[in-house]
Amino acid sequence: MGELDGRTALVTGGSRGIGRAVALRLAGEGALVAVHYGGNEAAATETVRLITEAGGRAFAVGALFGGSGAVDLLFEGLATGLKDHGAEGLDILVNNAGVHSIGSIGQLTEEEFARVLAINVSTPVFVVQRALSLLRDGGRIVNIGSAATRIANPVQIGYTVSKAALAALGPSLANELGRRGITVNTVEPGVVQTDLIGDYATVPEAVAALESITALGRMGQPEDVADVVGFLAGPQGRWVTGQTIDASGGTYLGPLIPE
Repeated sequence: MGELDGRTALVTGGSRGIGRAVALRLAGEGALVAVHYGGNEAAATETVRLITEAGGRAFAVGALFGGSGAVDLLFEGLATGLKDHGAEGLDILVNNAGVHSIGSIGQLTEEEFARVLAINVSTPVFVVQRALSLLRDGGRIVNIGSAATRIANPVQIGYTVSKAALAALGPSLANELGRRGITVNTVEPGVVQTDLIGDYATVPEAVAALESITALGRMGQPEDVADVVGFLAGPQGRWVTGQTIDASGGTYLGPLIPE
């Protein structure tokens, strides 16, 4: 039996990258997983296929975040999917969906900043708000932030601010929901080898530069982050709440001692 048998989970942005790895991890422990996607239905269908072929249970839910009515659409699809699978209520919410943004303070436009805040901050806030009536006591909320919040990078200022705001949500929400046994934590990955970073991972010099300033000496993989989320979502994570957990492999911790 898996640690999450009988549990239900919603993973936003669960069709690719870190979200897919999280969905696979939770389903592998027995949870019924709602795999949310924005515009790539084929990727979500593939994630569901991978889960079901491994003996798990999952269904896809589409909602393009950033637009009017997206959160309503998400929860309508979630309710339908849970009913179709003979389930009700929600035990685990992973707010993973987000967008990146490149640009210095001088390059950042009002339109771009509004887009990033809408998807990376406002949407998770209102997803949590809507989920509270479904979330059972003893549930788990995990928000996916970014190690960018502790690393000064002037060319992704809008993204960094949005992820810092998301991290700030955690402690207050954890304090409010703690009497229900619901934990709230933020996981902050560093650079992870997904399609989000484009061709970066194929440039040997770029990869070598990243490895040189990472304590564990390699680029992160989606599964590295998914295992941290899995711990927080499982029974062993019951006493951890209101925390921001760096899952970057020790990126930019300080000067490395030459071997």
